[in-house]
Amino acid sequence: MLAGLLLAALVGAGLLWRESHVWRPDTRAFPVQGAWTDVHDAPVDWRLLRGDGADFVYMTASEGPRRRDEAFTDGLEQARTAGLQVGAVHVYDLCAPGDEQAANFVTMVPRETVLLPPAVALSLDSRSCPEPPTEAALQSELTTFLNQVEKHAGKPAILMLTQDMENRYHLAAVIDRNVWVRRNYWQPSYVQRPFVMWTANDHFHGQAAPGPLRWVVVQP
Repeated sequence: MLAGLLLAALVGAGLLWRESHVWRPDTRAFPVQGAWTDVHDAPVDWRLLRGDGADFVYMTASEGPRRRDEAFTDGLEQARTAGLQVGAVHVYDLCAPGDEQAANFVTMVPRETVLLPPAVALSLDSRSCPEPPTEAALQSELTTFLNQVEKHAGKPAILMLTQDMENRYHLAAVIDRNVWVRRNYWQPSYVQRPFVMWTANDHFHGQAAPGPLRWVVVQP
């Protein structure tokens, strides 16, 4: 009896684990879907990503003032060839000057109007920034960064905000940009206005990559 109950529990846990790794929001509610990738996800088969249901991909191009994702350039062309729309992400370092980070991004990302709006990933990261700046200091540096990146891109950026970042700095309330939120499986409500994009599953396992990808949907 006990062995049977344990077996049933293990089977149920396995099915739940599998479901969590292939889950994505219903396309009837979110018809436009895609992924966010970086060098750690390589190699990505962009044709298979399209087959997994992706309409677009955002690729990390740069991080902070110096780090660059060298897979970005090749991935950009290959993803386009596979029929995906492409956008670039900069992972923002809260402790680094905004103008140096902008210079890093614009060096990596071509000035092309067909690219999706640039996205800025903002989170509290004690490894890169052990002493986070004040709200005023962050807003000043981030505004400098946005001005330079948006001049290069020719379109407004999207702020990708984690919950801890928004709780501390309230950027969705003070900076007038579209917002990209992150939470697995359940729609977030930590920004006080509608979001345009949502990373809905950080552990999506499809056919396109050897490991999990971050699955993203667009608010219709």
